[in-house]
Amino acid sequence: MEKQPESEIDRRIAEKIAEIAAVADHLPGVVVIHNIKKGLSVEYMSPRGLRLLGITLEELKCIGPQFYERFFNQEATDDFIPKLINGLLERNDDEEIISFFEQVKFKDSEEWVWHLSTLKILMRDEEGSPLLTITIAIKVEPDTHITPKVNRLLDESKFLRENVQAFAQLGKREQEILKMVVLGKSSTEIAEELFISEKTVNTHRRNLKVKLRVHSHYELSQFARAFDLI
Repeated sequence: MEKQPESEIDRRIAEKIAEIAAVADHLPGVVVIHNIKKGLSVEYMSPRGLRLLGITLEELKCIGPQFYERFFNQEATDDFIPKLINGLLERNDDEEIISFFEQVKFKDSEEWVWHLSTLKILMRDEEGSPLLTITIAIKVEPDTHITPKVNRLLDESKFLRENVQAFAQLGKREQEILKMVVLGKSSTEIAEELFISEKTVNTHRRNLKVKLRVHSHYELSQFARAFDLI
């Protein structure tokens, strides 16, 4: 088959990638360049990243957008990171950089590894629309204090997604009482602060357990933390 002539945009992409590739393995992290027009498919990954994943750049390009499903923890990213990236692309600001945590699975490993990634627009097309993004991903060492905190945030985020509909059933007064209960206030104290009867407070407390399908103070506190009541 006759090789198609290289377009001007393809030439510019190749030049930009060559610029980054010349220094990529000297940087303290994995460098990834994505093509927005191809559904954020990978155009380039630094050799360090390819070694960790146990894949070639050609194979990575063939995978396309499914790259994320294969190597990344979808539960950790959910739709948060796509929304974050879409917002960056819509604003189309040269100075804007976004950062986020994500989990990657390396070759011959069943463990997810946390990375802190930063991303910005690298190149635009002839109309000025974003064409390439560049990401630098840095491994978060598991024995640092950051990892357990990020794990807690992930658990909280998962809890929020799974229980947002249950929490939406609560009225403003019920949310107030939930907060006060979790802070350790008695029904008598709550009644005095809100100028309602103790009987009404107890009714609200029962309704909270029914609506949120919980049985313990700990479960109530999970809701209060996840939905920023405390």
